[in-house]
Amino acid sequence: MQDVAVVTDSISNLPPEMLKQYNITIVPINICFQGKIYRDMLDVSTSEAYEMVMQDPDNFSTSPAAPGHYLEAYREASQYSKNILCITLSSKISTGYNMASLAAKQADTEIGDVSVEVLDSQNVTAAQGFIALEAARAAKDGKTYQEVLEIADDMRGRVIFLAVLDTIRYVYRTGRIPKVAAQVASRLNIRPILSSSDGRIRFVGAVRKKEGGIDRILRMMREKAGQGEVHVAVMHAYSPDEAEKLKERIESEFNCAELWITEMTPVMGYACGTGTVGFAFYQ
Repeated sequence: MQDVAVVTDSISNLPPEMLKQYNITIVPINICFQGKIYRDMLDVSTSEAYEMVMQDPDNFSTSPAAPGHYLEAYREASQYSKNILCITLSSKISTGYNMASLAAKQADTEIGDVSVEVLDSQNVTAAQGFIALEAARAAKDGKTYQEVLEIADDMRGRVIFLAVLDTIRYVYRTGRIPKVAAQVASRLNIRPILSSSDGRIRFVGAVRKKEGGIDRILRMMREKAGQGEVHVAVMHAYSPDEAEKLKERIESEFNCAELWITEMTPVMGYACGTGTVGFAFYQ
């Protein structure tokens, strides 16, 4: 057994092969569609969930996993280690951190002989995923519980998320702007650029053409990374061809230590809209 096992939620957008390679346990977020509840990545695939969004968006919603779901994940992770690190979606975006913390208290009595630490990633999407991934890599390399915690904490301040939306039409679902304002901006072909800061998703720019937005987020990465080596996860919301093109550009323009593509969970894609592309990276 290794010294620490890692748990995170499905917002982290980590590909199945990475989850398996590093023994990362996933807690699926709830997807509600037409009165039924599905667990993200478990009861419904990412592509199937996007098809639900497009079929009937007014009857599609999401909710955090319950404490019992986190407790279930802790039981699974306890097979690998008696020390568990759970990395959640930012607490300023979701109550998932609170649910995971409640489950950690339950684990003390219901699982026994297990220590659970819950870490607020202060991030979202594959930026959160990179925090979990680096913690799991450190655990697999034999790092101690304290060392893994320090690595995860350090990653929170290093990883950056940038994305270009294909439309602003659905951003009202985040609660950031009124529905009428989103619809008006959509008719003007305004495409927002999103990033994360202080645990929140923020607007950092807007463009009329998506190609211009891609150029801008690549410049923003260049400003942060320079000529240094970068780790990059390209993300997309039901737009694999665009993601592949973006990956090819990044591969040709940057010094990549690792570069992979992942499909953005529909929990995020629901608010951003299909066609969203972007990436998470750290130097």
